[in-house]
This record gives sequence, C-alpha cells and structure tokens, in this order.
Amino acid sequence: MKKEISIFINERLCKQCGICSALCPKKVFTQEIGHPPVITNLEDCIGCALCQMRCPDFAIEVEVK
Repeated sequence: MKKEISIFINERLCKQCGICSALCPKKVFTQEIGHPPVITNLEDCIGCALCQMRCPDFAIEVEVK
C-alpha cells in the first residue's frame, strides 16, 4: 500500500534559503532564487521529512498517512 504524503509550505515563514530543495533526495521541489520552493514531484516523495527537519524557519510540514 502506497503512503499518502502531503507537504505544506508556509510562504509567510519561508525565507527562500533553498535548504529543502538542496537536501531532498528525490528532488520533490523546484526553486528559483528569491522565491519559495514549489512542490513539483510530490509523487516521488518518500516521506523522509528531511526538508521539515532541516528548515531553519519551520516553514515546511510533511504529513505521512
């Protein structure tokens, strides 16, 4: 059974540092300099939550069901 994964990015808290995009092992995010990350490959997400754990601004939440 495949996991149901959702990712929420709080753009008000995000300072566009790029850490989440750089650390994601499955390249779930795409990001342009000066803009928050965009979830473009959610189907590839494995639910590791590295993005959530390493976000210095607590701007990302990963939920795995």
